[in-house]
Parts: sequence; structure tokens; C-alpha cells
Amino acid sequence: MNQDTHARRRSRRLTVLAVALALGTMQAQAKNVTDDDIVNDASITTQVVTNGLGTKGQRFSPLTRVNVQTVKDLVPVWSFSFGGEKQRGQQSQPLVHDGKMFVTASYSRLFALDARTGRKLWKYEHRLPDGIMPCCDVINRGAALYDDLVIFGTLDAQLVALNKDTGKVVWREKIEDYKAGYSFTAAPQIVKGMVITGNSGSEFGVVGRVDARDAKTGKLIWSRPTVEGHMGHKYDAEGKPAENGITGTTNATWPGDLWKTGGAAPWQTANYDPDTNLIYIGTGNPAPWNSWLRPGDNLYSSSTIAINPDTGKIVWHYQSTPHDGWDFDGVNEFVSFEYKDPKTGKTVKAGGKADRNGFFFVNDRANGKLLNAFPFVNRIDWAKGIDLKSGRPIYDDDKRPGNPFAENAGEDKKGKTVFNAPSFLGGKNQMPMAYSPKSGLFYVPANEWGMDIWNEPISYKRGAAYLGAGFTIKPLNDDYIGALRAVDPVNGKIVWEVKNNAPLWGGVLTTAGDLVFYGTPEGYLKAIDANSGKELWQFQTGSGVIAPPITWEENGEQYVAVVSGWGGAVPLWGGDVAKRVNMLEQGGSVWVFKLHRS
Repeated sequence: MNQDTHARRRSRRLTVLAVALALGTMQAQAKNVTDDDIVNDASITTQVVTNGLGTKGQRFSPLTRVNVQTVKDLVPVWSFSFGGEKQRGQQSQPLVHDGKMFVTASYSRLFALDARTGRKLWKYEHRLPDGIMPCCDVINRGAALYDDLVIFGTLDAQLVALNKDTGKVVWREKIEDYKAGYSFTAAPQIVKGMVITGNSGSEFGVVGRVDARDAKTGKLIWSRPTVEGHMGHKYDAEGKPAENGITGTTNATWPGDLWKTGGAAPWQTANYDPDTNLIYIGTGNPAPWNSWLRPGDNLYSSSTIAINPDTGKIVWHYQSTPHDGWDFDGVNEFVSFEYKDPKTGKTVKAGGKADRNGFFFVNDRANGKLLNAFPFVNRIDWAKGIDLKSGRPIYDDDKRPGNPFAENAGEDKKGKTVFNAPSFLGGKNQMPMAYSPKSGLFYVPANEWGMDIWNEPISYKRGAAYLGAGFTIKPLNDDYIGALRAVDPVNGKIVWEVKNNAPLWGGVLTTAGDLVFYGTPEGYLKAIDANSGKELWQFQTGSGVIAPPITWEENGEQYVAVVSGWGGAVPLWGGDVAKRVNMLEQGGSVWVFKLHRS
């Protein structure tokens, strides 16, 4: 062999080796989560990389292998216990990517598991300080995936990013000061390479805020307060802030100084619609609960707000409960869908929201215009309806808790007690609903309950509860509190319902297999015919289900998963309702199912 031949062969070998290394690098990179993965998550059936099974939040899967005929053969594949004495409420939606499951647990824990076997790959336990102040249990609702990172928030109001393969901390950033009452429980959402978060803590007089950070570094890009009068900011590469316009107009709807501790915390996960390029997030109650201290609408509390992710500015808002005096919040998810307007026959890019105040709202998601509003619960006391022209509630003034500062207030300085429905825990609370573009229906986990509520004098003290109200929650019916309801957003009708003795507190999943999956506090994961409401399958998980199910496929098999573990706000705040469910046991585990092979 001459030197030229040897050189040519050596060159070919080096070329083959270079191509192989390049392909290996591309394959390794392909295992990381991309912006395309996130935007297309609703249609990529081999993964679940967003909270909501897609940034629009429909929680609809196109998978059909598990369907109304085959669901009877669904069996458990594995179960993983979160372990230890740290139980309490488990509200996490798992994420699945590249054969791995990422699931958070109570007390700010995060687990990486083999999605096929349940084998633990790694665990991260956040070291929580003494003195954290979560209002409604030590829950966590999930994580976000981006590039080679898994990102989640903690009860002491931090955001932590870990390498998804090793569990090592890559960056950690402080959202706000937990000593002032701030906390964080929601799953972050990734939008255009940014991690979008809100905050919790309205019961402590915090100031609500939506932040956008570089998902790879955690550094702030913009910050938008959700209480009128506060300045928004943009941040340069060095982290220096520049003013980005005041939210609203100072004192326009917040007379006096209470806007400085105004609450309105956006404590749920944001959704994002690429069609409109808008982030949608709901805001919490104004602080304090005592509405007599804060005349006016109190923007932007108890609202849906739409934010341009490129500018960090509010494009539109819709306030579902102006001058909220019942802690109805407005944090429930705004789900993008296509709405056929019965007035014009045209299809509108819309969003649906089952509000805590008992009304279901349909808004044009480009500009916020109200298209429809109707009750999705049987009893609403605080308002007689929604005026579709003005978009405002028609209040029943006798159902606002009495003024504790009136001359006829009692010696205890309590205002008049009134009975109201829904209770402040809402016609629907944190548990996310689902929408099926196949059936055209929303599947809403609703609750029927009321409350005695009264107002009391209160003044702000940093880090202390800031309510100015008392309450007792009461069931409205002897035979049920919860009801899974199929709701038609066009005609406002409830197509079918499945009643449940205990309150429903877990989310919903729907599929192209004409199924609706949801869990109950009694411990069951159930599958319902999406068109008729007929129960087709159930499985006892051993503890209450207050988390949303997911589904994905791998190697030609469809999997269904849900987290189990009773807790959350109901046993803590539920009054007479809590007494009805005090026999339920705590737990902490994730269950995974697939069809039995005969």
C-alpha cells in the first residue's frame, strides 16, 4: 500500500468518525427540550413538557389507544412513594421527556424517575427556612423543562434550576422575601426561552407580580406588577433595572395607600398562545379581604391579564370580580380555544375561564372583549348575573359582608354576617379544567358550597395575616359537594355531570379516545365517557387525588399518570366541609397505568 492510498483511507476513517461524533452530538442535543418542543407539546404525544399539556392549557391529548372500549383494561404499571414524613397535599402535574418523569412533591421536593419503571434517578430537597407562610398547605404544582434544565419554585419564594440528568443545581434566584409573606407554589411556564412566574401571598398583603427570566441563567428580563400604581421594569444584561411604565394609573381604582399592599398575587401557572403572542395569567384577591377599606374596582386584582412577552406590558385585562369582597380571586386558568360565535357565525380566537365566583367567562383572547358569561354552579348569591354589554357583575348589595365601621356595628366591631354561595374556595379553585376540541366541551371540576362571611377591622403588619374577615364554609347539599361537569361554552348548558360526595380538588385530562380522567379526594382516579358522562373505569390510589392526570405514549403504548396525596386548602380552611372529609388519609405517591396485555 503506497502512502497516498493509506492517506486516503485514513482520511475516510476520520471523516466517518467526525460524522458519527456529529450525529452523536446532535442526538444528545435532541434530548434537550427546545422551544419547538414546548410550543408543539399539545401535539407531540411522546412527551409532556408543559404544565397544561401545551401552553394553551387545554389538557387534551390526541392519543386514542386508551379509549371508551379499551379503558376497562387499564392497569397499574408502577407506583413511586415520595417517602418520609413529609406528606400533606400533593398537587403536582408530572412532566415526561426522553424516558424520564419529573414530579414535584410537598415541602419543595423534586424527583426524577424512570418513566417506564418508576426507578428513582435522583431527588432534590430544598432546604426550607423556619417561618415560611404558605396560606394553603405546603404543596407544589409542578416544574418546567427547558434545554437541559428542570425548573421549579419553592415555598420560600425561590426559583431553582437543576440539570435534568444529574439533579445538580445550575442556578437559584430569589423571587421575593418570604418573611414578608411571599411564597411560590405554581408550575412555571416557558415562553420564548423565558421562564414565566407569578407569586403567592395575597393573604399577607404582598404585591402581585409576573416575572420573566432567562430560562438558562435565571436573570430577570422584565417584571410586571399586577397592582395598579406600581412601576414595571426591564433589566439589561448586567441586571440593571429600567422603568417600563406604571401598571394602570396610580389611585384611579385604589384610593388612598392600600394599593401599596394590594395583593392580587398571580399564584397559578400562566398560559401562552403563540397565535396572539400573549401570556395569560389570573390574579388573586385584593388585600385585605375587607372591601370597605378599599373603595373602587381595585385593578388588577381578581382579573385575567394578557401580557406581551416581548415588552412585559399588559395588553388587556378583564376583571371578573371588581371590588372583590369575598376572596373569589381571578387566578383560575384562561384556556385558549376556538369559539363559534352564535351571533355572527364566525369563529373567534377565544379563551374560557371557570372563575371562583361561579361564572364561566368566554373572552376574545386577542383583546379581552367579553363574548359570553354564564353560571356553572347551581347557586350564586353575590351577583344576579353578568351584564354582557358592560362586562360587569350585577351585584346583590345585600350579599356583601357588612361594614364593620358603620355606626350600627356591634361592640365586637364585626360587620353584618351574610351567607354567600359559592364559598371563597370557589365554584372552581386551583384544579385545572380541560377542553376537548373534538367534543367542543369544557370539563370543569366544580363544587357546590356556601359560607357565612363577615368583615372586621384590620391594619397591615409586614409578614402577618391581612384579612379583616371571618368565615365558615358550609355544604349546600347532603349528598354531594363536588361535581364534574361537561360545559358547552357556546350555549352555557351543562351537558352532563357526575356528582361526588367530597369536594373535587384535582384537575382534569381529556383525550381523543373520548375519555375524561379526573381524581377524587376519596382516592379514586376515574375515567368517564367524554360524551355521555358514564363512568367506565376507576382505581383506588390509597389517598386523595388533588392533582391533574397526564398521558403520553412510548414504544407504541399509551401511559396515564397521576399524583396521589390528600391535603391542600380544604382540610385547612373548609369549616363544616372539612369535618365531612376528616376521615381521608394523607399520602404521597405517583401512579402510572397502561393497558393490560392479554
